[in-house]
Amino acid sequence: MLAWPLGLKAAMLHGIVVIDAYLVSALGEEALAAMGLAGSIVGIMLGILFAFSNATQIRVAQAFGSAKPVALKTTFYSGLLINLTATAVGLVLVWMFGGRIIASFAHTPWVAEQAMRYLAVFTIVIVSEAVGQCLSSHFNGCGKTKLPFYSYLIALPVNVVVSIVLIHGYFGFPAFGLMGAALGSALASFMRVLYLGIRFIQVERAYVDIPGWLNGTFWHATKRHFMFSLPIAATFISMTIANSASVLLYAKLSVNEFAAITLIMPWVQVVGTLGMSWSQAIGICIAQLLGRDVAGEDLDEFLGRVWRFAFVAAAMVSMVYLFVCLSSGWLYSDLQQETTLALLGFLPILLFLPFPKGSNAVCGNTLRAGGDTVYVMNIFVGSQWLFKVPATALFVLYFELPVVWVFALVLADELVKFPLFHLRLRKGLWKQRLNGDAL
Repeated sequence: MLAWPLGLKAAMLHGIVVIDAYLVSALGEEALAAMGLAGSIVGIMLGILFAFSNATQIRVAQAFGSAKPVALKTTFYSGLLINLTATAVGLVLVWMFGGRIIASFAHTPWVAEQAMRYLAVFTIVIVSEAVGQCLSSHFNGCGKTKLPFYSYLIALPVNVVVSIVLIHGYFGFPAFGLMGAALGSALASFMRVLYLGIRFIQVERAYVDIPGWLNGTFWHATKRHFMFSLPIAATFISMTIANSASVLLYAKLSVNEFAAITLIMPWVQVVGTLGMSWSQAIGICIAQLLGRDVAGEDLDEFLGRVWRFAFVAAAMVSMVYLFVCLSSGWLYSDLQQETTLALLGFLPILLFLPFPKGSNAVCGNTLRAGGDTVYVMNIFVGSQWLFKVPATALFVLYFELPVVWVFALVLADELVKFPLFHLRLRKGLWKQRLNGDAL
């Protein structure tokens, strides 16, 4: 019951990016390249928010399992303050360095200009998501995963309709081109957060009737929340920066190859959310069980049961990838043949990718729920900066390999992490790490 709303919600979240890419593809490869460049910076900022929100979700699940209202109140407001602070810092850094980064990697001045315009509007989405992701994490951690899902039922049609109108200038509106996609996403995100905020007040009364704070004062509680969140956030931030660094390296490929990888990456995210959301739901349940001090044998039994479904989800993801790749010529009929052939070349990698990726995700979310966050961080940071990013740089800049070989590093990265995750989980240390300290 937890997993399917999480999966659909995450699919809709990444689906917004897929929709933008699909609508922008009609404008040509250079417009897609501009969107990919801006997306590399946007991805860093959203990744930071998702990182802290993921940590908040675990804390909320622990608090919900302990049945302490003051812990729920403290966790939500501490997480919200951290999200807003991270957003403010990120916007300042983008204002200072964003233009120079984009200019350095853009193929043409037009691409750079369009990327900057898209980025300027998309900052509205980032500010909105600082609040929206915290609200979503709270509802998810409390087991109310349908509410964030419903918010995307509002956001998705708004994004589609508004983006189409503003990209092409229908109904008397000016044709904003690429920037129209960003405007559609901004309005959709605002509507989503408005819905979640209203539901938070209706369901939880914003906790105004719960006195006091966990650990004495709000400042002390927020500090403890931040220290718990830091390894999780560092993991996601490192992953996001590494992915964005890879995108910037992809920009050195030909325009057609870069357009192909810009199109397939959102599909990897949106389709892969089926398996990722199942593992995330497992992490929420494990955190709630640990908050109730459930015995280790019962945790093992639960984990063994739900793990089997992770492989079913991986098989379903592979089948969707098969359909996307084989239908790429129909889905993106305006693209050049070289771009379409590159998309078809990704298929063998995509068919195998969901299995190690899904199993790694189950391990990672379980270890985080048990508080073994530093080890998870070390695995991600090590694989990204000691393997994936250097290998991508070598493949693109030195060996100048075809884009299929470059994309294969996404799968290789999962295979590097696989034994490290599974050996740690089998040790079982995560079952004793929580100790009620977070509550």
